[in-house]
Amino acid sequence: MKKMFVYMKRYWFIALLAPITMISEVFIDLQLPKLMATIVDEGVLKGNLELVIKTGIFMVLLSIVGGLSGILAAAFGSIASQNFGNDVRCDTYKKVMSLSPEQTDKFTTGSLVTRITNDIQQVQQFMNFLLRMFVRSPMFFVGGIIMMLGLNLSFATVVAICLPLMLLGVVLIVIKTNPMFKVVQEKLDKLNSVVMENVTGARVVKAYVREEHETKRFGNANDDLCTTNLRVQFILALMNPVIMIVMNAAVIAIIYIGGLQVQAGALQVGKVMSAVTYVTQILFSVMMITMMFQMISRASASAGRISEVLDTDPVIKGGDKELTGEITEIEFRNVSFKYPGTSGNDILADVDFKLTKGETVAILGSTGSGKTSLVALIARYYDVCSGEILINGVNVKEYTLSSLRKKIGYVLQKSELFSGTIEENIKWGDETADLEEVKKCAKIAQADDFIMGFNDDYNTIIGEKGASLSGGQKQRISIARSIMKKPEVLIFDDSTSALDLGTEARLHAALRENLSETTVIMIAQRIASVKNCDRIFVLDGGRIVGSGTHAELLENNEVYIDIYNSQLSKE
Repeated sequence: MKKMFVYMKRYWFIALLAPITMISEVFIDLQLPKLMATIVDEGVLKGNLELVIKTGIFMVLLSIVGGLSGILAAAFGSIASQNFGNDVRCDTYKKVMSLSPEQTDKFTTGSLVTRITNDIQQVQQFMNFLLRMFVRSPMFFVGGIIMMLGLNLSFATVVAICLPLMLLGVVLIVIKTNPMFKVVQEKLDKLNSVVMENVTGARVVKAYVREEHETKRFGNANDDLCTTNLRVQFILALMNPVIMIVMNAAVIAIIYIGGLQVQAGALQVGKVMSAVTYVTQILFSVMMITMMFQMISRASASAGRISEVLDTDPVIKGGDKELTGEITEIEFRNVSFKYPGTSGNDILADVDFKLTKGETVAILGSTGSGKTSLVALIARYYDVCSGEILINGVNVKEYTLSSLRKKIGYVLQKSELFSGTIEENIKWGDETADLEEVKKCAKIAQADDFIMGFNDDYNTIIGEKGASLSGGQKQRISIARSIMKKPEVLIFDDSTSALDLGTEARLHAALRENLSETTVIMIAQRIASVKNCDRIFVLDGGRIVGSGTHAELLENNEVYIDIYNSQLSKE
């Protein structure tokens, strides 16, 4: 929670106004029972109508002022807590964006969504409650006791008996529920993960007719969350009956003691009425304090989960050098790599090669040979385990991440598009581009023809993740987006697999014509897709077992010949 309070310091002035205005409201509320006693004892019982009217009007005016104070306290508390929540949410999201794939996979997507939404909301609600009730409840508690004892000291016996009983029950309930709030949030993580998996993978679920199975899996996660929540709520539900029993017992005791005092002529009726109101305020304030402890427990669990994200140090950190000049050379020098947390052999072992500006190279190999892992190291989605990757003779770790990645266009194996228009998706590569530039990039990517076939052409709205487009259409829009970035290194991670050979050939021709100064690295499964590249690297078991042109490899590389024979020998 200490880390959370640091965010509230930014709004200390607004946050301070909430308890200050709340003090005014509580002070007025504590005066009203006393004034009511005056009306009854000095006005009604003595037939003094003028006193009744004057005191009544004064009470109305005080109530208006108290009400306005309460409204202001609520407003100031809401402003401070909402801004607090906004800042924490933004910083948590920024931290998530700075983490490597290794770290986000460790948290899981569902858990991160829960932390950024529900957990932050829990802490935000606590802050709002704290700014008002932290002053209101203790003031009512202390002020109510002082005001009640000022009426008659014999009422102290009631308070002395009731308070320990109530506090004992409350403490036992809080101790029982405190560890359960973290479990509830973990169950919510699991539920969100199931929902996200099934919403994003809806087509696969339908294709395998697994709706019933996934509905059952969701139902199990939902029932698990519901059961845990009910367990917590059942324990918390015991709190209100305990408080109400004690409160009613206290009221009965006040009336009984006060009645005896009235009969003896030592106390007036109005003061007994005031004492009943004060004891109710005192015990209600205890209930509010109890709720505050309950919210502290829940908020502490959520704050701990948020802090886990905020305290996570990114594994991939940028250097302090800016990559300002053109990328003229990329070199892999004795590079070995395996994914963090895995055992066994390296995915890449002793990889050595150099690329020069404007070169178009291909990386070919069987599934699992390390092709995607190799290109992911260039943009530092992961770091090498040994060896080094140099750009212009400088280790990539010495460059800032932003300056390095701005130079690289990456078309992923799985096309990731966003809800919005086609134009907006392509302009992700350059938000300042105009429509003509968007069209030019789409033409290079062989996407312009099918885009113009839509009723709204470039203003066509595409669904989340491009669900309304075919695989080939999504790939071409993704390629156009990368071209729009004007990269100096353009990486295709098997991102033309859904294109027919004719479209792919036109794409390669357009790339050579329009991006002749760009270094292009292509991962492909088909030899037909890469046979015209300047060089082809053959990966096998994480090692480069051959490099050269298509013709050279056909002469002297057995792995390449085997791939060629399996794909093209019958043509």
